[in-house]
Amino acid sequence: MTPGARVQAAIEVLDQIASGEAAEKALIGWARRSRFAGSGDRAAVRDHVFQALRCWRSYACLGGGETGRARMIGALRASGVDPTTVFTGEGHAPAPLGAAEQDAGCVPTGADACDMPEWLLEQFRASLADKAEANAHALKQRAPVMLRVNRRKTDRSSAIALLAGEGIECAAHPVADMALIVTQGARRVARSAAYLEGHVELQDGSSQAAMDGVDLHGVTRVLDYCAGGGGKSLALAARSDARFYAHDADPARMQDLPERATRAGARICVLKTLPEPPESSYDIVLCDVPCSGSGTWRRTPEAKWRLTPERLADLTQLQSQILTTAARYVAPGGQLIYATCSVLTVENEARIEAFLSETPGWVRRKIHRFDVSEGGDGFFVAHLGRD
Repeated sequence: MTPGARVQAAIEVLDQIASGEAAEKALIGWARRSRFAGSGDRAAVRDHVFQALRCWRSYACLGGGETGRARMIGALRASGVDPTTVFTGEGHAPAPLGAAEQDAGCVPTGADACDMPEWLLEQFRASLADKAEANAHALKQRAPVMLRVNRRKTDRSSAIALLAGEGIECAAHPVADMALIVTQGARRVARSAAYLEGHVELQDGSSQAAMDGVDLHGVTRVLDYCAGGGGKSLALAARSDARFYAHDADPARMQDLPERATRAGARICVLKTLPEPPESSYDIVLCDVPCSGSGTWRRTPEAKWRLTPERLADLTQLQSQILTTAARYVAPGGQLIYATCSVLTVENEARIEAFLSETPGWVRRKIHRFDVSEGGDGFFVAHLGRD
């Protein structure tokens, strides 16, 4: 496919998304209809679509309209490319620009420039103060591909050399003790021996750093209460010989965890159900709760536009419920760790304050926010203990 043909394909997918279809479904549908497209073409179209989702409003402003065509015109203008050089009508490229399209478009300002709904930008400003716009603009960029080196099997220098032998270039990153940033060959990681043999895991830098901050001294039993795929359990288990237990309200999310744990050399027991306390108690209970994902919208930009005030209110209620329930599983003298991949105060500090005010005997030990950065997503973690 020519560059113009790839842009035309992105236009078609973006129009489907604008009509309400999920991005992944729209992309899969296009790929099935376009058997002629090679892997490079599919990757390029996907990149166009996801970047347009990150910059949904600013591209519309620059392109002068809400259609996929207008947004791709805006995308080219944002990158400093004259759209007329791509919109030629040749080789399946989009039709040439009309006079109105050439004159349309304006410089985005306010919420348009930050690529957020107005109500969300207000939440960002209330949560991040003078850092709000910087975090919003960081979410408009493509996320880095970050790896965690499994210290049970290797060290960072050895992992870098192993990956280089498979055409994957990485560098040590200061965001976390065992973090690597992939600079070339990211799409090869999941098929590499380094990954398949448990030497490295895909994990965001902020998430790694948050787990590095967990004190595992003297700990014998750890419960990952909202485990999902189990990435945080694996990160903790790489540092400790404690027994780790993973639980999730949707056990299907943990289906790959036993295999991942085996190749990482970690002991993690997957629990579909939890015995009632006090029969079941743990030195550490980790709650990485469902959230807006506002710190990860570089990776899941569609979620930014799907979130509503009502959905956010439902999430905060669920977060408080999980925190209250999970606290029952903490052994005397143990730690309750609350985490989100959100930058919003209503999901973070506000939930901790609500829990402490409603649950006597608990105190806040430590709290840390991670901004959206070159090496990590937006993230929040709070460590709680009994008074």
